[in-house]
Amino acid sequence: MRRFLLVGLVLALAGCGGSGSTSSATGSTVKLASSKLGRIIVDGKGRTLYLFAADKNGTSTCSGACAATWPPLTAASPSAGDGLDGGALGTTKRADGRQQVTYHGHPLYRYAGDGPPGSTKGENLNTFGGAWYVVNAAGKAVQPASSGSEMGGSRGGYGY
Repeated sequence: MRRFLLVGLVLALAGCGGSGSTSSATGSTVKLASSKLGRIIVDGKGRTLYLFAADKNGTSTCSGACAATWPPLTAASPSAGDGLDGGALGTTKRADGRQQVTYHGHPLYRYAGDGPPGSTKGENLNTFGGAWYVVNAAGKAVQPASSGSEMGGSRGGYGY
């Protein structure tokens, strides 16, 4: 019985069976939430959204095992919640044909290792060939205030 539960959990995290671990294919809301990292963007269920520093020109480079660990936020017609720039919200076509939500040109992902809404365990991880960062309302990567940043938690100078 435990084996079947474990297999079910692995399949759920891997996103098997179609859109499994991604959001609705028709629409998704991206909104602001408070966290220990400041105001960050989250999906409609309050799950933290990340950008992948290895993505270039608004194109996702995360697929296969990467996308199982970092499920892309997919939607054909995303909407911006209060405090976000709706004009900066868009989509990009993934290699599998699905539309991935972008914000300020960055494809957005969740982290399978995050716990409940508001969890930010994926912040500043370096996996699958690049670093992963939580995203703020300006579309920039954020970092903990304890890092000594003088930019209010923004990695504005890095161009992410």
